[in-house]
Amino acid sequence: MPDPISIISPLRPRSSTCGYCGEAGERSEAKSSYHKAECLAMELSCQVYQEMIDRGWRRSGTYCYKPDLKRSCCPQYTIKLDALKFKPSKDHRRKVLNRFNRFVIYGDSHQGDDDPMDGVKKTREKRKGKDVFNLTEDIHVSEATFLQNKTPAHKFEVTLEPSSFTREKFELYKSYQEEIHHDDDTSSSGFKRFLVQTPLIAQVIHYPSGRPDHLPENYGSYHQLYRLDGQLIAMGVIDILPNCVSSVYFMYDKKWNRFSLGKLSALREAALAREMHEAGVQGMKYLYMGFYIHTCQKMRYKGEYSPSYLADPEEYTWFPLNKCRPLLDKYHYACFSHPEQSLEAPAPQGGIATRSLPCVISP
Repeated sequence: MPDPISIISPLRPRSSTCGYCGEAGERSEAKSSYHKAECLAMELSCQVYQEMIDRGWRRSGTYCYKPDLKRSCCPQYTIKLDALKFKPSKDHRRKVLNRFNRFVIYGDSHQGDDDPMDGVKKTREKRKGKDVFNLTEDIHVSEATFLQNKTPAHKFEVTLEPSSFTREKFELYKSYQEEIHHDDDTSSSGFKRFLVQTPLIAQVIHYPSGRPDHLPENYGSYHQLYRLDGQLIAMGVIDILPNCVSSVYFMYDKKWNRFSLGKLSALREAALAREMHEAGVQGMKYLYMGFYIHTCQKMRYKGEYSPSYLADPEEYTWFPLNKCRPLLDKYHYACFSHPEQSLEAPAPQGGIATRSLPCVISP
């Protein structure tokens, strides 16, 4: 089946204040974050958007933009995690996954975050003194639909649904923005524009041996809902594309801050990509985690997931993050394919204006 036609309207690239190099919770005073290109997308095939993010683009609702790394105060490099080779660290397993699973199954009274949990289809074996860990099994240990012959202390459910607006989702978003980001300027229209509206055209995913019930039927934009005892406690906004799960945004109820739900969501999204691959979607291999911003300490956490790769900003080839770090430490702007083209400071300002005209991208 041919890829559907994609339609965009190019915009004049602009600059804005930066949310990464200002004081905590504040933006920079100067407009020091620049875009190389922008557009409004009316319709995008999932394959076209896959190719766009592989070349440094990102979407916010239907608005798509490509950062200008040379000119910006905080260069933003596209980062992807190899979900097939990903091995969660001991902290991810013990302090994030095991801790949350134990709370769901046993409640607050159970001791020990370090003890291994039983897997879904197996009991934990010991091999040479080491625990056997399987991400795609252990990630579901505490989910109501996967529990076998157990009555948990809490009912935990994770569902995946096409992006849509509900008052419940908006209230979670509003609470998250106010409590975590200290942002009181929230509206339902802004929420819809940012995290509900999408230009992606839903396209059927082919599973050679049939689709497991918990995996998505189509490529496209989704909300991954986390419910505890019926209450929505967190939501991930993700795009499911031909080669990756792309993380757009994540929000949670501050009440559950102690369980590191942001890290738990990254494990779940990596597991989703791996499960789809194991179900026969051979192109599905990666979790795209947005942008890696080396100049911003709070954004370096994305490097904790390994093996991760950064897209070269000039040739759009991929380089292991651990090999990129020396250049990122040395230069303001790092070119991994041609290190001699790296810059010690932002490039001089200036740009070329473009007119806003509709554009059709043929498959």
